Amino acid sequence: MLWKKRDEAAKNNERKEGGFQDKPLSSLGDEFKGENAKDIGGRKDDDTVKDNAEQENEKKDKKGFFDDEELSALYDATVKNIKEGQVVKSRIVEIRKSDVIVDIGYKSEGIIPLSEFQESDKLKVGDLVEVLLESKEDENGSVVVSKQKADKLQGWERIISTYKESDIIQGKPTRKVKGGLMVDIGMEAFLPASLASMKPFTNLDALLGQNLEFKIVKINRSRKNIVVSRKDVLQQRIEESRQRLMQELKKGHLITGIVKNITDFGAFIDLGGMDGLLHITDMSWGRISHPSEMLAMGDKVEVVVLDYNKETNRVSLGLKQKTANPWEDVDKKYPPGSKIKGKVVNLMPYGAFVELEKGIEGLIHISELSWSKRYSHPNELLAIGDVIEAVVLEVDKDNQKISLGMKQLEADPWIDADEKFPVGARVKGKVRNLTDYGAFIELEEGIDGLIHISEISWTKKISHPREVLKKGQKVEAVVLSVDSKNRKLSLGLKQLTSDPWPKVTEIYKEGYETQGKIMKLTNFGIFVELEKDLEGLLHISELEEKTLPELESKYKVGDKIAVKVIKLDEEQRKIALGLQKK
Repeated sequence: MLWKKRDEAAKNNERKEGGFQDKPLSSLGDEFKGENAKDIGGRKDDDTVKDNAEQENEKKDKKGFFDDEELSALYDATVKNIKEGQVVKSRIVEIRKSDVIVDIGYKSEGIIPLSEFQESDKLKVGDLVEVLLESKEDENGSVVVSKQKADKLQGWERIISTYKESDIIQGKPTRKVKGGLMVDIGMEAFLPASLASMKPFTNLDALLGQNLEFKIVKINRSRKNIVVSRKDVLQQRIEESRQRLMQELKKGHLITGIVKNITDFGAFIDLGGMDGLLHITDMSWGRISHPSEMLAMGDKVEVVVLDYNKETNRVSLGLKQKTANPWEDVDKKYPPGSKIKGKVVNLMPYGAFVELEKGIEGLIHISELSWSKRYSHPNELLAIGDVIEAVVLEVDKDNQKISLGMKQLEADPWIDADEKFPVGARVKGKVRNLTDYGAFIELEEGIDGLIHISEISWTKKISHPREVLKKGQKVEAVVLSVDSKNRKLSLGLKQLTSDPWPKVTEIYKEGYETQGKIMKLTNFGIFVELEKDLEGLLHISELEEKTLPELESKYKVGDKIAVKVIKLDEEQRKIALGLQKK
C-alpha cells in the first residue's frame, strides 16, 4: 500500500519538462544513473545542492537498481520535515505568464500568482524566495504556498517584536482602498483617510509611492493587522518644531517664514512649526491700505521678532523694523513753517494724505485747503497722484503725525481784517449760506461775517433768516465786532436803522388800544402786526378758544383785530396783547 500511495503521488507531481511517467517506484532505479540523473522531484542535480538521497544515488549508480528497502529510505530522505503554517525557503523553477512555479523540496511543486511578487519583472529561475506552506496537499495532490502571506507573517512577527503602539515607523502607501490607504511597513497596514493629513480633505492619490513616517495607533494581535496615522506624526513634528523654535526665539532676531494667510489686519507667517502675526502697521513705515499690497500667499519673507509669549505660543513680527525709522529726525528735516513737495497718496472726507518721502506722510485737513473756498471733499481740489506744494504746520514725532496746509502758501486775508472792517463800518457782501441761527455774508475772498438771527430786526419776531434773506442776495450790514485771531466777524442788519423801541415805549403803554393785522396763528396764541416790523402776542390765555383748530376756525391770517396792550417788556422787547372789550 505504501508503494502504491507514493506511486500515485509521483503521478500527480509530474512536470512538463519530463518527470515520472506513471512508473512504479520500484522501477525508478534506472532514473538515478549517470552524471545528469534526475532527483525524485524532477530536478537536475546540477541545479541544486545534492541532498543525502542524491549522494546515495551516486553510490548506487554502478548497480543500476535499488531494492525496496533502499528506495524507501531514499524517498524519506528526500521529503523534508516541514509543517503547514511554516515559512519555508523555495527555489523558482519556472516563470509563466501569470504564475511562478517554486520547489520547496517536497513531493510536489507550488504555484504562486505572479501578482504576489512586488518586483515581478526582476524575477528569474533559480531565485530563492520564502513562502508560507498553507497545505502539504490539495485535492490535486499539490502543495499550496503563498509568497504574500509569508511576507505578511514575517513582517508581522518582525514588527510586533520591534515596535509598539505610538512608535514611529517608515512606510510607503501602495494602494487605495475604501476608507483610506494600505501602507507597506514590512507588512500591509491600514491608513484611514481621516488620519492621512492635517487637512480634512486630502488627495490620497498624492501620497501613493512616497516614503513617509507613520505613527502606529493600533495593533490588533488577534487579527494580525495594524492601523497607522500620518496626521499624528505631522502633529508631533509640528509640536517638536514649535518647542524648538520657542527655545531659539529672541527679540530683535531675524527669522524667515512663508506667508500662510492674509487678512485685512495683517498676515500670518509660517515659521516652521508655528505661526507668527505680521500686523499691517508693522509692514511699512508708510501707509498701506491692505497687506496684499506688499505680500502674497506663499511668499518667503524675512521678518524681525518683535515679541513672543511661550505660554500662548504667540509671536509678533515686523517687516518695517528691518530698516531705520524715518521718523527719527523728522522734526529736523521738516520744521514747522517750511515748504515741502509731496505726492497725494490718499483722499478722505476730512483731508488729503501727502507722502513726503518713503515712510513719511502728512495730512492736509480739509479746512487747510483754502482761505476762501469751502470744500465738501478734498477730491474737489486734489486727485491721488498729484504732486503739490504745502507748508508744514505742526510735527508730532512721537505719534508720527505731520500737519500740512495749502492755503498758507497765500497771504492770510485775516491779518489786517480789523483795519479793513472796523467796528461800526457799513459793509457790503453776498449771502453765502443760511443756517438756523443766522446768515454768513462773504465780504471778500477768504473773509465771511455772520449776521445772527437776533441782529436782523429790532422788532419783528424772526424764526429763520430765510424769512428776510436769500442765498446769493447782496446785502448791506454794519460791523459789530472783529476777532482776527479766531477769524470771526459779527454783522448786524437791524443796525442800519435807528432803534425804534424808545418811541414804541412812549406810544404802546399798558391799556393802549389799537387795531392790528393777524400775521400768524400758533397753538399758544396769535401774532398781531401793530405797525411795520412791530408785532405783539395775543396769548391764548386771553382768548376763549384754547386750541389751534378752534383759533383757525374763528381767526384768519390777514384779518384785522381790535387789541389792547396789557404789558410792555422793554428789556425783552416784547408786547403782550389782549382783546378789546365790546
